Amino acid sequence: MLRVRYHQYGGPEVLTPEEAGTPTPGPGQVLLRAEAIGANFVDTRFRRGEPEGSVFHRPLPGVLTGDVVGTVEAVGPDVSADLVGQRAAALSEDAFAEFALADAAWLAPVPAGFDLGAASMLPLGGPVALGVLRLGRLAAGETVLVHAAAGGIGHLAVQLAKLLGAGTVIATAGSAAKLDFVRALGADAAVDYRSPDWPERVRAAAPGGVDLVLDSVGGDVLQRSFEVLAPLGRVVLYGAADGQPGSVPVMRLFRLNEALGFSLLAWRAARPEQARRDVEEITRHFATGRLATTVHARVPLAEAATAHRLLEERANLGRVLLLP
Repeated sequence: MLRVRYHQYGGPEVLTPEEAGTPTPGPGQVLLRAEAIGANFVDTRFRRGEPEGSVFHRPLPGVLTGDVVGTVEAVGPDVSADLVGQRAAALSEDAFAEFALADAAWLAPVPAGFDLGAASMLPLGGPVALGVLRLGRLAAGETVLVHAAAGGIGHLAVQLAKLLGAGTVIATAGSAAKLDFVRALGADAAVDYRSPDWPERVRAAAPGGVDLVLDSVGGDVLQRSFEVLAPLGRVVLYGAADGQPGSVPVMRLFRLNEALGFSLLAWRAARPEQARRDVEEITRHFATGRLATTVHARVPLAEAATAHRLLEERANLGRVLLLP
């Protein structure tokens, strides 16, 4: 089978297509024949190479995570054979391949008629967007600020915030095209977070302050997000695209503010039944047309470097898919 890995750290050019044997599922695993693989921004950080101890350090050879949509070809010794032949999506640790192993316990069934973009959001993107809103305790009528709102998860969070009753959704993004994109998704206001005065622009849109901030950027964006919070406002951090998670300005917390961190794996471990219901809820939203995903590009698997360039250049509006 064809797979893509990297054997040295560096730019997208280090991603290497290679031939490999088809893996065999072990206990608790299934083997998926991939139709499409959703690429994740975090892998561009791993690929660059960070010092040991960094949250972005991964040993070589480097494997690439992804949201695999495909058909179950085989199952591990303790997994029901009834899964064979079913169409499903799953997060895989070694996803950039024609065949990928995945955890059978977290397979997301893909209903008939689902397009590849929506299906690729069932295992990770949709549940994360819903999970951060749930962890942030969004209440009806509240104001939500979504950073990196044009990205794979952000563009779902904008829509879900509206679906869950947010009164005002403010979206930040890094280009004029992205600002137009998030407005089309339903954002009430759109702000360029590359502008030094972005907090002032957010406050202009929400004079009473923001109740909930969803941040996958970290760094300075995280720090300055506390400037726009209303009393009892919450910040949920679920990524660090800026390269560093950043630190929480503790003195801001004495203004009755709160900082929370979200990880899908931690959510699954702490609230497994809720995590499964989240996948079902996201599936229903897609099935009924209340939620939509945008596929920015479909890239052949052998050209995975192109997908990483799109992600690193922040050029994507929505999802980037690899096609075996």
